[in-house]
Amino acid sequence: MKSSGVPKALVIGGSLGGLFAATALRAIGWQVDIYERSPAAMDSRGGGIVLQADVLQHFRYAGIHPAGALGVRSHDRLYLDRAGTVVHKEPMPQTQTSWNTLYSSLFSAFPAEHYHRGKTLVDLTQNEHRVTAIFADGSTAEADLLIGADGAGSTVRSVVLPGAAPAYSGYVVWRGLVDEEQLPDFAKTQLYEDFVFQQDPESLMLEYMVPGVNGSVHPGERRFNWLWYLKAAQGPELDAVLTDNNGHRRSHSIPPGALAPGQDAYIREMAERQANPAFREVIRQTKDIFVQAILDLKVPQMVFGRVLLTGDAAFVPRPHTAGSTAKAARNALSLAQVIDDVGDIDKALLVWQKQQLAEGNRMGDWGVNMGNRIMGIASLVNQSGH
Repeated sequence: MKSSGVPKALVIGGSLGGLFAATALRAIGWQVDIYERSPAAMDSRGGGIVLQADVLQHFRYAGIHPAGALGVRSHDRLYLDRAGTVVHKEPMPQTQTSWNTLYSSLFSAFPAEHYHRGKTLVDLTQNEHRVTAIFADGSTAEADLLIGADGAGSTVRSVVLPGAAPAYSGYVVWRGLVDEEQLPDFAKTQLYEDFVFQQDPESLMLEYMVPGVNGSVHPGERRFNWLWYLKAAQGPELDAVLTDNNGHRRSHSIPPGALAPGQDAYIREMAERQANPAFREVIRQTKDIFVQAILDLKVPQMVFGRVLLTGDAAFVPRPHTAGSTAKAARNALSLAQVIDDVGDIDKALLVWQKQQLAEGNRMGDWGVNMGNRIMGIASLVNQSGH
């Protein structure tokens, strides 16, 4: 390697993607610092996640040993009609986890003194072998590598690929979580430890169980996680969905507790009319509904000298792939493995980019095709706009 001593990386973004990248590089002996723009500790963002093998492989590679089970096992896939009748059932065991369960495991495995909160990146500069991050507070940091793991609204991407931004798909996903003990027995019985769907024209609802807020997977201490995909036309309709309870138009999501009263009333009224009895009850018992616009993003490259994009900063796959978290884990694990194998950072980055671009494009196309089919949207060529 060109730089002397222990190689160093700066990771911009302290959520799952950033922690995956940081812990993987630490496993091959790198010094890593994470810079997160949020000044406060993150908690319970994003809700449920289907646990994929890539995440478990990353944990093994990085030497992360969770205190307990990472998720809740589901047994069957059930498809219900609006009356609640089972119209299709098939065995499909899988495990579902939650954002905060993965985050707490990753965060506890990373040294706290290298995790910097309240650090907003505003610019970066680089030469052949070094890159410097410039933050809003006037501070700077320098390293051999800078990793943009700052999500769909990536600042790093805006610097290296100005104009490349996510495109709206035409629909949103409404989401919520309910403590297991809150759900009436009739609903609990129908949904218990299964992956349950209700498909209607231009609408898909689904539910699965995830660990409790404290990570518990013990019966009685878990949560029911639900999602409901519905169309929202770009323009006034989408603007209304994404305007929070303070009248602020958010970029692509409204977090729990910030949904405008009119939108909260809208989705609850829709549930009363369209959801099967068990799903209707889950939504009734949800205290804080949140919503996310479904976005598409593809980048033409992921490596820009000593700066790279990873996770949702590079590719935003649709949630139907259940692959966003797994992709971030795979990006990170592959990066560490290739650097360790090749030795030369610049050569390694080009090998890594070729692999990850192909995978990102494949997953993106698969998600667009699946989502448009589910929602009754005519597919357009190159929907991401890139």
